[in-house]
Amino acid sequence: MDHNEYMREALALAREAAAQGEVPVGCVICDGEGRVLGRGRNRREERGDATAHAEVEAIREACAALGDWRLEGCTLYVTLEPCPMCAGAILNARLPRVVFGARDPSVGCCGSVIDLFYEKLGHRPAVMPGVLADESAALLQDFFKAKR
Repeated sequence: MDHNEYMREALALAREAAAQGEVPVGCVICDGEGRVLGRGRNRREERGDATAHAEVEAIREACAALGDWRLEGCTLYVTLEPCPMCAGAILNARLPRVVFGARDPSVGCCGSVIDLFYEKLGHRPAVMPGVLADESAALLQDFFKAKR
């Protein structure tokens, strides 16, 4: 699989979130051999939990799959630039690579508002923005347009 294929899987999870009335964000984590270890989508409304973001869900599932909190050698794919909480979870899980779709000008922590991965926090994931960005952004725009 290539970056677009993983991001398409994350977009499918984002569509599931939207269908459930959640902000449409999806995430997948794969290991170095291309196996998907974790999947997540936003579930804040469903769970009444402010931490039920797609990235956190996927990180928890990937850690369980590996039996380790360190996700070294893995890549996280998410449809929206991570927020501060998710960026912190990514740092704590020692994920070496983050690939995201749309930028988040309100709370994005990979350069849109701040770049937490560039700070001296002991770990610096490589970041690849803009993979299927238009499709990711359109999904979010359509969701919020329908809410208004």
